[in-house]
Amino acid sequence: MRAMSQQNRLRGRLPKVGVRPVIDGRYGGVRESLESSVMAMARIASECVTRELRHSCGLSVECVIADTCIGGASEAARCEDKFQSEAVGLSLTVTPCWCYGAETIDMHPTRPKAIWGFNGTERPGAVYLAAALAGHSQKGLPCFAIYGQDVQDAGDPNIPNDVREKLLRFVRAGIAVATMQGTSYLAIGGVSMGIAGSIVDHQFFEKHLGMRVETVDMSEVARRIDNGIFDPDECARALEWTKANCKEGKDWNDLGHMRSRERLDKEWETSVKMALVSRDLMVGNPRLADMGHKEEAEGHNALAGGFQGQRQWTDHMPNGDYMEAILGSSFDWDGVRQPYVFATENDSLNAVSMLFGHLVTGSAQLFSDVRTFWSPEAVKRVTGHSLNGLAEEGLIHLINSGPSALDWTGRSGEGGLVKSWWNMTPVDVQSCLTATEWCPSMTEYFPGGGWSTDFLTMGGMPVTMCRVNLVAGLGPVLQIAEGWTVDLEPEVHRILDERTNPTWPTTWFVPRLTGVGPFTTMFDVMAAWGANHGAVSYGHVGQDLITLASMLRIPVDMHNCDSAFRPSSWTRYGAQDEQGADYRACASYGPLYG
Repeated sequence: MRAMSQQNRLRGRLPKVGVRPVIDGRYGGVRESLESSVMAMARIASECVTRELRHSCGLSVECVIADTCIGGASEAARCEDKFQSEAVGLSLTVTPCWCYGAETIDMHPTRPKAIWGFNGTERPGAVYLAAALAGHSQKGLPCFAIYGQDVQDAGDPNIPNDVREKLLRFVRAGIAVATMQGTSYLAIGGVSMGIAGSIVDHQFFEKHLGMRVETVDMSEVARRIDNGIFDPDECARALEWTKANCKEGKDWNDLGHMRSRERLDKEWETSVKMALVSRDLMVGNPRLADMGHKEEAEGHNALAGGFQGQRQWTDHMPNGDYMEAILGSSFDWDGVRQPYVFATENDSLNAVSMLFGHLVTGSAQLFSDVRTFWSPEAVKRVTGHSLNGLAEEGLIHLINSGPSALDWTGRSGEGGLVKSWWNMTPVDVQSCLTATEWCPSMTEYFPGGGWSTDFLTMGGMPVTMCRVNLVAGLGPVLQIAEGWTVDLEPEVHRILDERTNPTWPTTWFVPRLTGVGPFTTMFDVMAAWGANHGAVSYGHVGQDLITLASMLRIPVDMHNCDSAFRPSSWTRYGAQDEQGADYRACASYGPLYG
């Protein structure tokens, strides 16, 4: 088991951060005295970003600094020329001093922007920050404000913790926005069982995310399998690895629905081929060109995708569970590699939710039904046991037949952990595989057969569940719930798990309560959730998601985060009504890409 190289597997260059050192343009003593300190501030910010942050593909985030300080419109134009040639996707303007506001700001219409105004008494960096932000607001160009709480001495090379936090949060979210632009969502199939999220809305992807929607029929998967349009050497290697590492679990079908050993072996083979074909559809495979399939070798440049499956496929072919789980995990038969964002039932909105989480964490995502709220009273009645600890007020059962990445066993490292993929080790991979069983799918659900991942997520992990929903007359909204996974006593888990489909992976989730609105009780969170699915990221990353949503002009309808970092102009839409201001600002500015 080896780690695959960190690489950009999509067409186009990775976006960079453009750093704009702005300066008081008055020569004759003022500008000359500031040149070195302004450029030093740009270098300090750039070094922080490159040292601390990575793209979701694992490569370090690169910064591009303007060739000169920017004292007016001419130098701003030269900076913009450089940014255009260097694939800059977001900009950070820095200064410790007064500068000419409207003459020096970044005027790009869609690029996420922030200004770090140094809090020092020697020069009025804060005054420029306020003037420039006013210009951004007046011109309709949202901009984030970064300003330290404590005064620093001029020339202090240290970045205060509060400045660092905002700086990195802005870049994490901005890189996510820039990464999505120009890529695709690949819908394999159409609408699954009437699920609204699989009614793929092209305008949402194009106008809010800057992505195109590519669509292929599921028959294309069958065509490639039937005609051998996949790498046969890789297929043999993948099937051998699968047989050696994906241990079979209990067959929960009754005798009348159990499938023969011969058929189960055939289902393994088809499931592996489905994974190969769907990956190739997403990102292409040069090996196919060597085999004479030049068109198929190109792929669809898909940053995310989904597979309809039910029911037109699964009524006669193996389900997509193996494909979705393996693609979504941070490893496969060739070793550790970046997860693919791939949604079951072609739920494009949950795919977008997983994509948001993956882009800001670099880790595999959990796709699940938000299936059941278990109150303490109901658990006591059914099991005879009382809930305690984090779960004493109830818990939510996350369980689904779809792509619960194997990372979500939580077995990477000690005590429950889902790592960024580039930190995974061969020991982590084996631990995740050992904790997973593959049960023959329930034939009544899946007449065509297939396999279901069965594992129990370790408790004690900080997690964030989110979901994008589309609302007629309003557009997209994002909901966020930070919380923890929890462990139940084995017998309690068994009883509750076997009341539903025991072949599917289970995560017991407890959101953090705030006593406000939908976070008053556990049941309130469940009742306020906007769809049947949710996407879960490791860590409490809700604030990163809020910042990301504001860049895309997607309001957040519920969250339990301590604070929110949004563009400065959001305050002008209602400083004493943060959530209402978010809605009003997003409606006023409209989708990022028109």
